[in-house]
Amino acid sequence: MNEVLEAQQQLIEEFSYFDNWMDRYQYLIDLGRRLPEFPESDMTDANKIKGCQAQVWFVASKEDDRLKFRAISDAAIVSGLIALLLRIYSGRRPQEILDTPADFVAALELEQHLSPTRSNGLSSMLQAIRTFARNALRS
Repeated sequence: MNEVLEAQQQLIEEFSYFDNWMDRYQYLIDLGRRLPEFPESDMTDANKIKGCQAQVWFVASKEDDRLKFRAISDAAIVSGLIALLLRIYSGRRPQEILDTPADFVAALELEQHLSPTRSNGLSSMLQAIRTFARNALRS
């Protein structure tokens, strides 16, 4: 099984333990609080994700044949969404990222439970990840 799909399935299973969306929101916030430190030197306009209401800084690097992502936001729930994305996509091969649809978004009903601006931000972050993956394949 591909690693991106496997990570998505683990996440979907993890969220199934929560009975309601208030618990899921709290879990997202807790995940966001556990993001690794993000250097202020990387908080530049060049690393900002456009299309997010909150400020989001996203950095990608390629190590061997895999992409590594680091990111942070100034908003609690957005930081939680970043934590989800890093779990699913960081450390994966670019082609695997491009070949695997983001089915977890629908499975977790994120678009129905996030505000429109947060939902747009999630889409912008997913688009950025796919762009990093496409660019990594070209280099």
